[in-house]
Amino acid sequence: MSLLHTASTSEITLRVNGEEHHLTVDNRSTLLDTLREQLRLTGAKKGCDHGQCGACTVLVDGERVNSCLTLTVTAEGRDVVSIEGVAGLAGGAAAGTETAETAAGTADGLHPVQRAFLTHDGLQCGYCTPGQICSAIGALGEAARGWPSRVTQDLVAGVTGTTGLTPDEVRERMSGNLCRCGAHPGIVAAVLEAAGADPGEHGPAAPAGSAVPSGRSPR
Repeated sequence: MSLLHTASTSEITLRVNGEEHHLTVDNRSTLLDTLREQLRLTGAKKGCDHGQCGACTVLVDGERVNSCLTLTVTAEGRDVVSIEGVAGLAGGAAAGTETAETAAGTADGLHPVQRAFLTHDGLQCGYCTPGQICSAIGALGEAARGWPSRVTQDLVAGVTGTTGLTPDEVRERMSGNLCRCGAHPGIVAAVLEAAGADPGEHGPAAPAGSAVPSGRSPR
């Protein structure tokens, strides 16, 4: 028997946005390429392709990952959520941040983080927006579970939910996502609002007519 493993493809079942897909994938394929090229879910963007810009961020089992660095075969049996599916998360709320409104679902069909991005003008060209929103949802879930960040004062105690997050905490937790348009002040304000903080203290409201961040944004 040869010591070389010659099979280059695998038959897998991939669960994305609540839907199962039976796929044949190259063992070297990244989750990003599979989402975009095989499933035609082009919301996650290919930016640097080196895990540095965060444009490709999706959620796997509720945690954010750089899909450009994740092999598709490692996602089998796990729940993958891309920007196209975030509105369906627990009635639209990040884990641990449900309100009466989000538990019942939202009238406009948006996740609260998507709506907050609109309110605070957290996007310009929109290329990074899908990754920013997925990352924000993951970050709020981490805070809801008490996970500390590098700027948390008491790393052992962690944080007590999302409502106590400060702008510094949000900047640190979102530091893996880059916006070359410079919309970071609006993004921080949006995440704070979604976290339950007072948005009036952290950023301006969006101008009228801002575009909805689309789950099917241009390739």
